[in-house]
Amino acid sequence: MVEGFFGKLKSARGLATRYDKRADNFLAPIKLFATRIWIKSL
Repeated sequence: MVEGFFGKLKSARGLATRYDKRADNFLAPIKLFATRIWIKSL
């Protein structure tokens, strides 16, 4: 389940390349993407 999540996370190009240098700017899209995956699974 965790490996599947990271596989889906890597499909998002902006997250895979990490354009944002600050940790808080990088973490925000990860949270949004995780929420989107969670909602789709309901």
